[in-house]
Amino acid sequence: MKKKVIYLAVLLSLSAFATGQEKKEATPKANPSSNKAWAYTEVKAPEIPAVKQKAWVRNPIDAFVLAKLENAKLKPSPETDRGTYIRRATLDAWGILPTVEEVRAFENDKSPNAYEKLVDRLLASPHFGERQARRWLDLARYADSAGFQNDNTRPNNYRYRDYVINAFNQDKPFNQFVLEQVAGDELYPDSQDAKIATGFLAGYPDNSNSRDLVQRKYQIATDMTDLVGETFLASTIGCARCHNHKADKVSQKEYFQLQAFFSNTQFDERARLAKGTETEDDKAYVKAQAAYNELTKELRAKQKAILDTVRAEGRKYYNERYLTDSRESIFKPEKEWTALDRWVNFRKDAVASEQDIVAFLRLSAEDKDTAEYKEENASKYKEYQKLTAELRKFDKQRPSKGGSNFYTTAVEIGKDPIPTQLRFGGIHERPLEAVEPGLPALWAADYKTEITASKTGTGRRAALANWLVSEKNPLTARVYVNRVWAQLFDKGIVSTVQDFGRAGTKPTHPELIDYLASNFVKNGWSVKKLQRDILLSNVYRQASAERLDVVKADPENKLLAVYPRKRLDAEEIRDSLLYVSDKLENKIGGPAVFPPVPSSLNAGNQWEVSKDEADHNRRSIYVFVRRSIPYPLTQAFDPANPSNPHHKREVTTTPLQALALFNSDLVSNWSQALAGKIITAAGKDENAQLDQLYVTLFARKPSKDERNVLKQFLDNQEKVIQERTWTGKFEVAVPTGLKQGIQINPVRAAAFVDLVHTVSNSNDFAYRF
Repeated sequence: MKKKVIYLAVLLSLSAFATGQEKKEATPKANPSSNKAWAYTEVKAPEIPAVKQKAWVRNPIDAFVLAKLENAKLKPSPETDRGTYIRRATLDAWGILPTVEEVRAFENDKSPNAYEKLVDRLLASPHFGERQARRWLDLARYADSAGFQNDNTRPNNYRYRDYVINAFNQDKPFNQFVLEQVAGDELYPDSQDAKIATGFLAGYPDNSNSRDLVQRKYQIATDMTDLVGETFLASTIGCARCHNHKADKVSQKEYFQLQAFFSNTQFDERARLAKGTETEDDKAYVKAQAAYNELTKELRAKQKAILDTVRAEGRKYYNERYLTDSRESIFKPEKEWTALDRWVNFRKDAVASEQDIVAFLRLSAEDKDTAEYKEENASKYKEYQKLTAELRKFDKQRPSKGGSNFYTTAVEIGKDPIPTQLRFGGIHERPLEAVEPGLPALWAADYKTEITASKTGTGRRAALANWLVSEKNPLTARVYVNRVWAQLFDKGIVSTVQDFGRAGTKPTHPELIDYLASNFVKNGWSVKKLQRDILLSNVYRQASAERLDVVKADPENKLLAVYPRKRLDAEEIRDSLLYVSDKLENKIGGPAVFPPVPSSLNAGNQWEVSKDEADHNRRSIYVFVRRSIPYPLTQAFDPANPSNPHHKREVTTTPLQALALFNSDLVSNWSQALAGKIITAAGKDENAQLDQLYVTLFARKPSKDERNVLKQFLDNQEKVIQERTWTGKFEVAVPTGLKQGIQINPVRAAAFVDLVHTVSNSNDFAYRF
């Protein structure tokens, strides 16, 4: 029996071998590039397709979409009304609603270029940069804190956020945007903006308490490698760290060759601002800090004197807590340092703090079971605590917002590269052979990477950045235009915006994405020109009303015969409510702010509400992003997770969303302000008030049926409120900010506030049509 099994196995093996040979011989030899998946082939401007319904084509984008529709025997939807269009375009470009005046002006503009004027106005506004930056910060895993146990504040991170806002507002060419973020310190060493841009790479969650600095280096390099792969190349390259990529042909070795571009990268979080580049916030902070320092000079000097008595011993104790391979670098004489030793010691110094010495003093003063215990330190620590209590009395004098004159930038630790090794199974503790920087053949088989050392470093990141925006790279332009398309149409032409590989979805309109990508590059990588073309296309102008013929023929609306509806992002909901109630502060940029949060959050000193009430009403992009404590009001509406590159906002529907808006004191206050604004604008005429409310929130007037429902709500709610006030105490919400002299029925007005609050909770408000 055993012989038969062996014989059968041999026959099967021979058969498989013969079949393989037969297939190999039957396949004609071809240029390897011709076998590449669409995403990895050269971007070439395609021919504009011929269509029957020529009058519908406003620009080439329409032709590519219409050709697919005609092939499927579908017609595009009619053009949407102007109110819906301006609401849609303003939300997409600015992330907030248009004003009533803007809606009416656009509806009444009879000029032939009314749409062009509207779009140009939207693109020229500083709000454009704020909205586009929010999308990019999702990818950059932006946060104002580091995460992990302590979730330490990163006080300078807002400078990167402001760089991104300014880049979009200035229409910085996207290729320049990429170069600066990946290697600004190497390519433009004299540009402070370019150095700040490298904060893109520094957004990883960071554990400053890690005891293994060599492993931490590996983890940080892994984060940067995966970030670049996902963000610019839409590649799940991270899979190849542990094994050869199962779907796309990227080997483990190629992964670590890509990681080698980041071998010497570190981050200086205290790079000093160039003189003359400080903002007003910086100057105010420095002035306030100087005043505080003067007030507390003696107390702090006494504290330092105490710590100085144990500083050397405390620092030695702290350094000895690192693991073996880290200690080998830390305790090695500096003249013997290797490239890796320099990285480890730079990191060690970067995460060391005065609190380490305080912690050692406490240990040596209180823990009698440790070798570090010294009886004389008990009195020192007691005195230190007493001084700390005295110092806290001056907390109100400390600057509560703003930054010191520092920013975060990538730096290169020396010119001699730190070896990068292949890791068995991606495991740090199992290093194999060393590898040199290189690009996966899947992306760059014909590209020769040229690395030239910079003034301060290896030049490796500069070489990678140059390839990312090279005409030889087929992915960067394709990936970005697809992200913009997804932003404007809910889904990308490749719906898996983070994965252009074989495991991702196929493009619905491959010729269109190539047209957009080639035109994007041709137009100088201009983001504004790209968005202008799409916003002015007939595809974007279509109505979003459901059509049964489309549901039957194209249930997922891949061919875009109907404009896709989309729920507003978390930030759009909050910002639009602020904006329409005239509460939104229009200040651009600056340090992150802390708006009020429910007392039940129990965030302590991790969320100290901003003293300046104007800061409470800043746009959501300026709200402090603490990884361990998300801002409650927006958290219910699926905001980005800042721990990883966040490619697409999810849309969930939960009871918490309605509760978050309905029970929020902030939303109630905004509803009161909006009610007052509407009554002031519309006067006593209730029909005019309802019209004003609907145009404000939905950019349209209510239908006859809606008007009847609204009036019935007011009548019923008026009775409820009247019954509630029988005790003589009028404890209901009434409109605020009314123009002086306007006389109103307070009970009916309170009912109107409740109506405003209710309508603000509707799907018509929460969705973009």
